[in-house]
Amino acid sequence: MTEFFDALETRSPEQREEALFSALPAFLAKAAQAVPSFAARLGGINPTSITDRAALAKLPVLRKSEIMASQAENPPFGGLVDPAALTGRRVFQSPGPIWVPEDDRPEAARATARAFFAADIRSGDIVHNTFNHHMTPGGFLLDAGARALGCSVFPAGVGSTDLQVEAAAGLKPSVYCGTPDFLKVLLDRAVEMGRDLSSFRKALVTAGALFPSLRSQYLSRDVAVMQCYATAEFGVIAYETTGPDGTSNPGMVVNEHIIVEIVRPGTGDPVPEGEVGEVVVTSFNSAYPLLRLGTGDLSAVLAGPSPCGRTNTRIRGWMGRADQRTKVKGMFVDPAQIAEVARRQPGIARARLVVTRDGEMDAMTLHVEPNSGQALDAGAITAALRETTRLGGSVVIVAPGALPNDGKVISDERDYAK
Repeated sequence: MTEFFDALETRSPEQREEALFSALPAFLAKAAQAVPSFAARLGGINPTSITDRAALAKLPVLRKSEIMASQAENPPFGGLVDPAALTGRRVFQSPGPIWVPEDDRPEAARATARAFFAADIRSGDIVHNTFNHHMTPGGFLLDAGARALGCSVFPAGVGSTDLQVEAAAGLKPSVYCGTPDFLKVLLDRAVEMGRDLSSFRKALVTAGALFPSLRSQYLSRDVAVMQCYATAEFGVIAYETTGPDGTSNPGMVVNEHIIVEIVRPGTGDPVPEGEVGEVVVTSFNSAYPLLRLGTGDLSAVLAGPSPCGRTNTRIRGWMGRADQRTKVKGMFVDPAQIAEVARRQPGIARARLVVTRDGEMDAMTLHVEPNSGQALDAGAITAALRETTRLGGSVVIVAPGALPNDGKVISDERDYAK
């Protein structure tokens, strides 16, 4: 493709870097005045001195565990939000739980619109949006971006597969928006119901890995699927682009108006280009100013510019978790949740959640090891797993001492190369 969403995407890297770090000191100074805890995060460093990446890297990485602790101690926002900037905004709950104010800036909608545009989606397209519009920000985030591009949006939400198939067969949307797996669920169910969903020609997916085999399956059904990397705190961080033949270019292009670093996990030290590390993001959201937030996601910088002509940094996309927090079917599962399942069943000595693929769908199996002489109820553990994670999974009871004593609570065994 030779078109771009706006001129920002084709600035020279030097122009972009100058614009970001020229704006950062004033933003930090304002945030330090408006947000109670922000000045403390600067540690006495004068915001006017943070004018390049080297200076930024001297500041500590903010962890989501710190946000959770702050919000628990000082509810609801933990002193991390500018109260004056909340007027008229939605408030969401992201996994943790963490309270997140809506980012309703025009820049946020345009950031999401860039991902749609790069996926060859245009004004006039009808988007079938299957992200949740309840409690979490995903549905509203993608809705805002699609409408900023000039698309019409059907807010389908999650679940009710048969109703969604009927709705899509009637409305005939050209674009699917949701998790990578659920599009297959809709297409397969449409075949079973004898309904025609051939109107779907393009898709933008996120909140899970788009495996190459699944992308190929969609192409065989004449649906070109592109993905973006997004979080509740920042929206779209990076997005795929296409080549002249419509296939995806390597990696994902980092969005405008944010600063992305790749750091060595467990530290705040930037790693060399090409080395895998944790994605750390700084945004310019005045209502919720996040300075060097560690996403917990792994990625790496790809050398050179994208073949599409966009000039921002490319990352390899989502490559797993720096911690053991793992995304399954578009939802995060945390080691603390597995610990909660074990706590509810006193006979469990150790538990390990194994995440795999069942065909083209995510699957999870909880392996539990009983205390010596204890009997475990697999049905009760299965119910506790669903209640705690809000996801279905199977339970396997193994012999005492069978699980490795390596401290691993969640084992992601999906092959991201297939």
